[in-house]
Amino acid sequence: MDITFSKLSGAGNDFIVIDNRNLSITLSTEQIRALCTRRTGIGADGLILIEPSASHAFSMKYYNADGFLGSMCGNGGRCAAYFAYTIGIPTTSVNGYAFEANGNRYDARITGTETVRLRMLAPEEFRNNMEIEGMVCHSVNTGSPHAIIYTSDLQTASVNGSGRIIRHRTDIFPEGTNVNFIEITSPDSLSIRTFERGVEDETLACGTGAVAAALMSYQLGIISSTTVHVTVKSRDILEVRFNEAMDEVFLTGPAKIVYKGSCSID
Repeated sequence: MDITFSKLSGAGNDFIVIDNRNLSITLSTEQIRALCTRRTGIGADGLILIEPSASHAFSMKYYNADGFLGSMCGNGGRCAAYFAYTIGIPTTSVNGYAFEANGNRYDARITGTETVRLRMLAPEEFRNNMEIEGMVCHSVNTGSPHAIIYTSDLQTASVNGSGRIIRHRTDIFPEGTNVNFIEITSPDSLSIRTFERGVEDETLACGTGAVAAALMSYQLGIISSTTVHVTVKSRDILEVRFNEAMDEVFLTGPAKIVYKGSCSID
């Protein structure tokens, strides 16, 4: 099977994106894992299929690098919308693209050159001040589950050590969790490093993690602004904007095509 794909980066979060509107492509878990494996495959944090939708511009089907269907990916959603724009999928609302992912509606707008704003779901399941592995953790679900740990020295945070352990604490997080280490840098900014579930490694950025960090920091009173600038590991900056009720949440940042190609899969 020959596949034509585009490789997109959303603030360093990278994805293989495939136009599957004719539903001609079916990939197994092993095939997706092979495509996402770095050095021996294309290499990516995840794979996205753009498929038809009965009620929206398109449907986004997201797979983690481990080959399994994933929960919502904020940077992936922004990249999906930018890809839709580049292949000429028409917008469906005054706000740009309305698309579906995991049964939910998302709205995305191309706001500038290689910049996309995505409306996220309202957060759920805030939990505060849990002691896990000797650290104070908080958690919230922003379309994907996130644990949050504050640190005064992000550079030395044990992302692949403690982060990997907490990710698998299914006694606390039944489906596992993403783990974010956060350093507050001003009343309206923070820096973040994330161990991502499904990638099973630290990534250069995580959209739902950036949203989780901003909302949790505001809820705890650590951040005072409803517009938060989040510096991710790639050094790109994501903007998280929300209202006080947190029922309108937007994630804005870069999304660009890194390259296009084709490959053959047995």
